[in-house]
Amino acid sequence: MKRLLAAAACCVFVLGGCTDPGSEPSDASPNPAPAPEASDEATTAAPSDAATEPTEQPTEPTEPPHPVSLPALSAKEYDGARLRLGTEVYSTSTQRQYEVTYRGSGLTLSGRIAIPEGDGPFPAIVLAHGYIDPAYYVNGQGMTREREWFANQGYIALHVDYRNHAGSDDTRIGEADLRMGYTEDVINAVLALRAWDGPVDDERMAVGGRSMGGGVVYNVLVAQPGLVDAGVVWAPVSSDAVDNYERWIAHDPGRQDIVGAIDRLYGLPRDNPEFWDGISARTYFDQITEPVLIHHGTLDDTCPLRWSRETARLMERDGVDVTLAEYPGEGHAFGPQFFASMERTGRYLRQHLR
Repeated sequence: MKRLLAAAACCVFVLGGCTDPGSEPSDASPNPAPAPEASDEATTAAPSDAATEPTEQPTEPTEPPHPVSLPALSAKEYDGARLRLGTEVYSTSTQRQYEVTYRGSGLTLSGRIAIPEGDGPFPAIVLAHGYIDPAYYVNGQGMTREREWFANQGYIALHVDYRNHAGSDDTRIGEADLRMGYTEDVINAVLALRAWDGPVDDERMAVGGRSMGGGVVYNVLVAQPGLVDAGVVWAPVSSDAVDNYERWIAHDPGRQDIVGAIDRLYGLPRDNPEFWDGISARTYFDQITEPVLIHHGTLDDTCPLRWSRETARLMERDGVDVTLAEYPGEGHAFGPQFFASMERTGRYLRQHLR
């Protein structure tokens, strides 16, 4: 198992990153000492060793990444831990589900976990839900079907309530950070699950996400390659942050306050394209080391299929082991073909989590 703990609708990220300043060489040099008198035994002077060595060039100081960027996520150290079971909220003959909390980056995050019946250890998947207004979101909402399916198939499924959702701490930043914190919350969830003393096989772990959560998964894989063994997404958002901004924020009359905040903090895409590249997963697809399975319906009118086709093309170009599964006639919510997508996911994970 690879473990690299190193170090907007619809994107998510975190602050961090610094570098040491470089040093510049001094222009001053000491006065030369008087030359020694020539030896009677020497007719030529031996060359100095120092004269033959190349002069060391000063290193240029490295500019730190923008604190709201994927490179900053990559440089950050994570500390997810202290996963605790709370109230039991659901049980069948095959599984039990509990409210949970865990710690990460100074926050307490809530979620819901589904645990299969039996002794384990069980492979695990951390789930990143799609966009639901945090004012109405409740614990475990958004991927209920997936969570139950995974537990019935012998997986521990940990569903993350992002910061500012349900019982998670409120950072009061809202969308001004372009939801980068959500990615951090999922990374810390993986680490907390791995550190938990429950029946989890921490050598077999994946991340999965729907819609906005699919974008979170892309970011996790880019920012922390080696953290898990595979990524799966359903009807994901674009891997280009500008696509998501233009579709859900820029032209919404009810969200112009957010547009103004983004403009003040970072600049709009036309004014600061470098910033927007820095929060777009596709800029860094060459960092991904895990296989990726993308599910997308051909009639998705929320997240267009062309987004996933372009994402898959760019991943393949950059050497990612990516599979795009298209579902004719299926929309964004995966109704009629939900179980087909899950069965394909099960086969995929059995292949890559071993």
